[in-house]
Amino acid sequence: MSRDSELLFADHVGRFYARQYGFPPMAGRLLGHLFVCDPPQQTIDELGEALLASRSAITGAVKLLEGYGMARRTRTAGERMDRVSLNPATQQPQNFDAALHREHASLFREGLALLADAPPERRAPLEEMVALAEFLAERLPGLVDEWHTHRDVLRASGKLPNPNPNPAA
Repeated sequence: MSRDSELLFADHVGRFYARQYGFPPMAGRLLGHLFVCDPPQQTIDELGEALLASRSAITGAVKLLEGYGMARRTRTAGERMDRVSLNPATQQPQNFDAALHREHASLFREGLALLADAPPERRAPLEEMVALAEFLAERLPGLVDEWHTHRDVLRASGKLPNPNPNPAA
């Protein structure tokens, strides 16, 4: 894979994460790069060189991705610098926590209480958001279980690699 192809992929990921999740483009670019870079652990300087970005831009993006649990820093004994890589949890479903959606429903019910005497058309947006949040809170745990079962079948068939081929190690 050429460096230009890697950079183009990182740019595409950066634009997607900026548009869909409001990430600064550099954070999305960094995430994209971490998915394809070799070696998979990179120093801040290596990331800056690969992404044609300043050290401070990379450091800020790393900090943001760490906050979302998408990247992690590690340091090998004797080294004086951190290495940044994807957090293995990145490949797990994000925002599938039913508690988050129960809290969301509770928040919108609070808004409904404020509009207790309001006409139905004024209450309708909040009522729909409560229904959606409750639906997601109910259904997502089963969907995560279904994904894990499906993923395990794909790994067993060899269609997906097992990230930890020697679990006893």
